[in-house]
Amino acid sequence: MLHTYFAPAERTAANDLAAEIEMVSKNPVTTGLLHCVSGLLAILDANRQIVAVNDSFLQMLGITDPAETLGLRQGEALQCVHAHEEPSGCGTTKFCSSCGAAIAIVSSLEHNIPMERICALTAQRKGKPVDMALLVRSQPLTIDNKRFLLLFLQDITQQQQRAALERTFFHDINNMLTMLLGASQLLIKKHPSDLAATVHDAAFRLHKEIAIQHCLSQNDSYTFQPSRNEITTGQIVKDLRAFFTNHPVARDKSIEILENCTETTLTTDASLLSRVLCNMVINALEATPEGGTVKVWIERKESFLSFCVWNAQEIPREIANRVFQRNFSSKEQAGRGIGTFSMKLFGEKILGGKVHFTTSTTQGTVFTFTLPV
Repeated sequence: MLHTYFAPAERTAANDLAAEIEMVSKNPVTTGLLHCVSGLLAILDANRQIVAVNDSFLQMLGITDPAETLGLRQGEALQCVHAHEEPSGCGTTKFCSSCGAAIAIVSSLEHNIPMERICALTAQRKGKPVDMALLVRSQPLTIDNKRFLLLFLQDITQQQQRAALERTFFHDINNMLTMLLGASQLLIKKHPSDLAATVHDAAFRLHKEIAIQHCLSQNDSYTFQPSRNEITTGQIVKDLRAFFTNHPVARDKSIEILENCTETTLTTDASLLSRVLCNMVINALEATPEGGTVKVWIERKESFLSFCVWNAQEIPREIANRVFQRNFSSKEQAGRGIGTFSMKLFGEKILGGKVHFTTSTTQGTVFTFTLPV
């Protein structure tokens, strides 16, 4: 009995392995999968040895000849730093009982069910250790009454690193801002001055902005606790003018703010309201050519205030249908598609208003955000 810390150590005999490789290579289902699946795909036998791989898997390994991987176990092919710490190789070392890939593979083989795990892999590449995160899914497969395993691998290293960085960043920066905000409040109390008020206001705005960014970084459950205070339409207009005074997107363009509304006070989260309005104006400015004008005005109708932003360009129908969809943008640059989405998120789901737009060739485009007073 071969020694192992986790998975069975026995390997397939050379003749039997060659027969399995031929069996898989002649099966139309497996060959079709290997050619059509764009991700990393390997087929393992009952002893967890590779009998087939697709081109994406080979490219990730940096090799061209699939024969170099046949007969290896997944950790050996991926050059896991622990794969050869025991004579029987991958799956048998003391590190394998906590390996996501090994757990998924062994569970699928033992219980004949699909399994999915995240594998934290340290691979040896060009003489240096490289940390990777792989999403591993194993799916049992039977061919001619013989058991095999489809092994799908997805490199999620960047997603995992970004998620970890976001958690650390938002936690640490929020703690620092909370201390800064508390100190600025104490400064105003003990040494009141215009400078102290400015510091406090800047700390408060930064604290809110971090909370907004944290909310936007979430993919499904958007959590944000609004701070509702009284603000006047005059203050809203003043803040809007100040924001776009030297804004790059407003260069060589005009913003005409029509002060046609009677001074009105409403209770809302000023930071979120400002975020919605600024995104509306930025969206209009980006659609406006140099020398063009964007118009902003406020309308009061009964117990509602409507903030309106106009530009002369029509939104094409195919784009208009998806304006508020997250990650959709008519621009090619990465990181777009969040501005109009955030209008809906903050304006409707959190502030309880309504965001919509009208567009036509003759009338241009008007985005409107309506809030109850």
